[in-house]
Amino acid sequence: MGGLKEVRERITSVSSTRQITSAMKMVSAAKLRRAQDAVTRMRPYASKLKEILENVSSTVDASDGGVYASEREVKTVLIVAVSSNRGLCGGFNANVSKAILKAIDEDFAGKDIKVLAIGKKSAEFLTRRGLEVIETHNDVFDALNFEVIAPIAEGIMKGFVDGTYDRVEIFYNEFINAASQTTVREQFLPVAPPQHSSDSKRTTDYIFEPSKTEIVLDLIPRSLKTQLYKSVLDSLASEHGARMTAMHKATDNATEMLKQLKLTYNKARQASITNEILEIVGGAAALEG
Repeated sequence: MGGLKEVRERITSVSSTRQITSAMKMVSAAKLRRAQDAVTRMRPYASKLKEILENVSSTVDASDGGVYASEREVKTVLIVAVSSNRGLCGGFNANVSKAILKAIDEDFAGKDIKVLAIGKKSAEFLTRRGLEVIETHNDVFDALNFEVIAPIAEGIMKGFVDGTYDRVEIFYNEFINAASQTTVREQFLPVAPPQHSSDSKRTTDYIFEPSKTEIVLDLIPRSLKTQLYKSVLDSLASEHGARMTAMHKATDNATEMLKQLKLTYNKARQASITNEILEIVGGAAALEG
């Protein structure tokens, strides 16, 4: 009976785990809907603002406020790693960390690497890998909004302008759908020039009012803050999607395991009952003899 007791305990344990994973799946699904709506609303605005920023930045010099687009020798790189504070979301966090390590090996070898982590998981992983994490912002997800992200972007921009960083890149997971996210690497600073295909080389001609300088000085910081905010929104939606998918798979696996355990339990119980019957029959036959 010791074997039956062990199987019963495993069935109870797996049942409890399945209840937890199923609940986590439903919670993530509810949070995903809100996060997905937020990033869907933000994307068109952020995309258009980024397009305007790239075009305007390519037409100004540092004296007009184009300091955010100034290229210089890259000695120090700031990596903004956007991950989550919790696990149980498949390869969501690992994919960002792997992309960062790959970029360092292939593009930034020999450079002074600094890390600004938005999310606990990337900070922990990259610290274990010996990278210098200069800032962590784990509380932004408690009440995520533009006002929370704006000061972080301002600090990054200030560091670029005063020469603390020569290049800033953001690594995050872009939300595709509930079951699919893709790891993205974006150049944050200096502002990249507009990219045009070979058959469409053109730069939008803007009419500036009141003046190009005033607009650029206001537009570039606003656009950069929006870019970072959109990245964090994308990451949050991706996290909930990844966790929902992971918990769905975990629930399915637990259900399948329960079937196997119950089958094993029933077979063992049947064998035990058969043995007891044989013992009783054998004892009765011995008494009659």
